[in-house]
Amino acid sequence: MSDTLPPCPQCSSEYTYEMNALMVCPECGHEWAPADPDAQAGAGERVIKDSVGNVLSDGDTVTVVKALKVKGSASGIKAGTKVRNIRLVDGVDGHDIDCRIEGFGAMQLKSGVVKKA
Repeated sequence: MSDTLPPCPQCSSEYTYEMNALMVCPECGHEWAPADPDAQAGAGERVIKDSVGNVLSDGDTVTVVKALKVKGSASGIKAGTKVRNIRLVDGVDGHDIDCRIEGFGAMQLKSGVVKKA
């Protein structure tokens, strides 16, 4: 173990420690490989993937892969519904897609229930 460990790339905490092949921050819980330049250089960039592993970006069109219940609506969103012009956000409880669905209005979806069209 070296005397000078790098600070956390996410919260800049100086109290990092080594655990096996990873560096760990006890304050925010972030784990990264010290030899991984992407984790240190682009800590603010996160990659959001759909249910089959395709990388999503703002403006994409996606298809809902399973039926979703919508609170306050008698019918839910059917599987196969196309959603155009999505926007990626830091949502609450894993909802990382902000979109407008025809017939339902503005909603947030989880990336695990959509597939890139």
